[in-house]
Amino acid sequence: MDRTTVEDQGVRLRPLRRSDAPDVVAACSDPLTQRFLPLLPRPYTEADALWWIEEGAEAEWRQGGGVWAVADPATDRLAGTIGLHRVVRERAQAEVGYWVAPWARGRGIATAATVALSAHAFAHGFARLELLSELENVASQRVALAAGFQREAVRRGVAPDRDGSRTDLVAFARLAGDPAGPVARWLPDLPGGELSDGVVTLRPLRPGDEDFLHTLLNQPDVVATSVPAVAPDRREIALRCARSQAHWLAGDRADLVIVDTATGRPAGDIGLYYQERNTGQAMIGYAMLPEWRGRGFPTRAVQLVALWAFAETSIARLVAGTNPQNAGSQRVLEKAGFQREGYHRSRLPAADGRRVDDVLFAMVASDLLSRTAAPER
Repeated sequence: MDRTTVEDQGVRLRPLRRSDAPDVVAACSDPLTQRFLPLLPRPYTEADALWWIEEGAEAEWRQGGGVWAVADPATDRLAGTIGLHRVVRERAQAEVGYWVAPWARGRGIATAATVALSAHAFAHGFARLELLSELENVASQRVALAAGFQREAVRRGVAPDRDGSRTDLVAFARLAGDPAGPVARWLPDLPGGELSDGVVTLRPLRPGDEDFLHTLLNQPDVVATSVPAVAPDRREIALRCARSQAHWLAGDRADLVIVDTATGRPAGDIGLYYQERNTGQAMIGYAMLPEWRGRGFPTRAVQLVALWAFAETSIARLVAGTNPQNAGSQRVLEKAGFQREGYHRSRLPAADGRRVDDVLFAMVASDLLSRTAAPER
């Protein structure tokens, strides 16, 4: 690669300079930067910044990649950096890496810089670009999708951490022949960030929900109807909360907390699992804390999820299963507009090694529309 300054997408990509060192120090001392770049020196000093500008970045250029400062075209001040790393010449492949300074975040700079650098790299002979992100780094995954990188796989234990452990990374890639523009998502964000009917509110599961979710998923009757029927430990719960948005962005599942709108207290959870994209079928499941049962919250939550799924996604059919003895859950589904379709013998594993039957319910969009259009009695 040459050291050409690239002006595109409203950003300037230029070679780093010694005068950028103070901004590099400030950005690399930021807790969020250090969280997702755990091998940065701590404390990060001006000497570290100058070494990186004069030696580290230079090494990338010599290896066929490069490192650019992402600068504001109006002021030329450094707003972040972006680079082509780990070049594999025989494959015409490189890895895109970037960080954005705290004073420049929230303006779409990372996406603009990634789009600009990708076009520049493809024009100079690269055929495939990769972008790797921690599963917990939702912002970086949003950048990848917005810049046209498709999610490919999770690479286990690929990144070393400061304590000697290794971290999983999710891999995205963009090919020279891929269409321009963002990657279409199977499960879009909720409008306004939540769904509500005034009685219950559904919001995405997130870090901070660990205590609530641990209590909910360790209820004996919830464990008994889970697959597998094993109570999750706190580490598993923490990972589920931390990585829930990664699963959402991947289009695999949408995990939601059922909140009592009046008090703001979490009452249960509901999940949508898009397990059959080719046929447009998804599954739902839900659970309530004992103190919130009997108030009709699950029925409201199911209807809210169904309305969103049919209106905003390619989902054409929702299914749900219940234990044959779980009359309460069956009533929830029937009230929400689901119809019973079948009885599956020995479908699910039980905690004691046996298998249990499952009653299948399903809903299509016309079921929900006819129900919401029907006059109240």
